[in-house]
Amino acid sequence: MVQTNSKQEIKGDLNYDTKVIQKIIGIALSDVKGLLTVNGGFFSNLADKIVNNDDVTSGVNVEVGKKQVAVDIEIVAEYGIQISKLYDQIKQKIHDKVKEMTDLDTVEVNVTVVDIKTKEQHEKDSVSLQDKITGTAQDAKEKIGGQADKVQDKVEDKKEAKARVN
Repeated sequence: MVQTNSKQEIKGDLNYDTKVIQKIIGIALSDVKGLLTVNGGFFSNLADKIVNNDDVTSGVNVEVGKKQVAVDIEIVAEYGIQISKLYDQIKQKIHDKVKEMTDLDTVEVNVTVVDIKTKEQHEKDSVSLQDKITGTAQDAKEKIGGQADKVQDKVEDKKEAKARVN
């Protein structure tokens, strides 16, 4: 029996769904100093105000080809930072992480700054209605628990007083 050392070529394609590239970019940008958020526009912000949303793909639009990626994002920048340097950092992070994970070349990164805020204003604006309701419910629970403790103390005081009278 004769063995051959030739490798059989396996045919096929490797493709990336846009959601995968969006997620890579969203996670890569999560620690860029001066970038408060990637913004999904008015309706996305409205939804974020109602329910907590950890969707890192929000506000990241991509076109994915066989070898290249183009990116459009909308951001909220921190007040006081140099936005042109922030843009350079964003481009570099996107290029590096997409290349590292997919071997695709990022050929275009378009950033639209839709707002600037202080960190404090951003944190205040990031509290959703869900957070407010949860916080209010927790506050009420603690208040009721405190009142229940007071009632329990009064009941015990009355029992002690009644025991002393008897």
